[in-house]
Amino acid sequence: MNRFFQLANHKTSYKQEVIAGLTTFFTMSYIIVVNPAILEAAGMPKGASMVATILTAIFGCLFMGFYAKRPFAIAPYMGENAFIAYTVVLSLGHSWKTALGAIFISGIIFTALTVLKLRSWLAEAIPKSLKFSFAVGIGLFLAFLGLQDMGVVALGVAGAPVKLAKLTETTSLLGILGLFITVALIQRKVPGAILIGILTVTGLSFALSLSPVPTAFMSAPPDISPVFLQLDISGALSAGFISVIVSVLVMDFVDTMGSLIGLSARANLLDKSGNLAEIEKPMLADALATIAASLFGTTTAGVYIESASGIEAGGRTGLTAIVVALMFGLSLFFAPILTAIPAYAYGPALVVVGMMMLESGTHINYQDHSEVFPAFLTIILMIYTFNIGVGMTAGFIAFPLLKVLSGRAREVSFGMWVLCIASIMFYFFYPYH
Repeated sequence: MNRFFQLANHKTSYKQEVIAGLTTFFTMSYIIVVNPAILEAAGMPKGASMVATILTAIFGCLFMGFYAKRPFAIAPYMGENAFIAYTVVLSLGHSWKTALGAIFISGIIFTALTVLKLRSWLAEAIPKSLKFSFAVGIGLFLAFLGLQDMGVVALGVAGAPVKLAKLTETTSLLGILGLFITVALIQRKVPGAILIGILTVTGLSFALSLSPVPTAFMSAPPDISPVFLQLDISGALSAGFISVIVSVLVMDFVDTMGSLIGLSARANLLDKSGNLAEIEKPMLADALATIAASLFGTTTAGVYIESASGIEAGGRTGLTAIVVALMFGLSLFFAPILTAIPAYAYGPALVVVGMMMLESGTHINYQDHSEVFPAFLTIILMIYTFNIGVGMTAGFIAFPLLKVLSGRAREVSFGMWVLCIASIMFYFFYPYH
């Protein structure tokens, strides 16, 4: 195991990897409940969707752990699930079975692009300034999510999209307490600081009767048959569904690339050129997980940015992802316990991770405006549009255009022009409504 995962080379240990895996799982375990709730709006049975969500995460994390050997967790994407439920099914009137067919087709295309190393070629074409801006943008995006979960920031009204929440609420105070406890433990270099913070707030929430204590520890998994292998591939191949497939492809492509590079930057896995060695391996895990997701009966899967919490806890190898997979496996039977963790308990973890990921911004050349403006645009649009893909594609467009206008077109690689054109297409197919 030590040789297989090269624990010594990555300066990690079994204990560190297990703590990292547990931290990542508890930070992203909300997907077990949230994904089925969103897909229920599309007419998909909640119980069956929950099992499909868990099985997809197990498949993706195991493949990531054993094959790619990276500390990245995979599960059905947030954002893509809402796109399928509310846009494709409710707004456009397509069936969820046809939508699953489109996800299957996009997964096949992604697998082909990955095997042909076209995805890794495009990833290597991205300039270092943009790569590190992904990490900063994702970090601030996570921090914003965490502040919402903690009850510190709330949605506002017209003219003020967000506002300060009522901090006198006990749940908000617990979230703030958890934040300070976590940061203090990190400063004292306590192993598993983020996980301890999550469990401490959860315990206090139970003790104060703010969250219901689970009445049962175990439960049998629901029947998956209503969604298993129910995809309609022939329907997805119709001319009217091409725009849906393109949208799924572009959204998955930019989300996965941004997450992979951003997380790798934080874990110090990038080389001197800002590239992740053998990036096609985690990309293949992502592509195959998307295929598996459509077969199990759920939406597009990919690398979760919440993996950053496990990376901050010391996760550096595929063993972290395997621990996450094992925890998802247990959740099939221990869902009552795992789903009892309140959002304000894991919210502080996301804020702390966001703080840590700001360090990547030191690698951006702030003296060169043709470099810093695309990076800046990427960061602010990730946050202000609440969409990582929008921020990335804006950067892909701004970088080559600014280089041309600055008389430095030679600094733009052919792959970057491909990404620029693809990003422009993204805005034509983007579901604005």
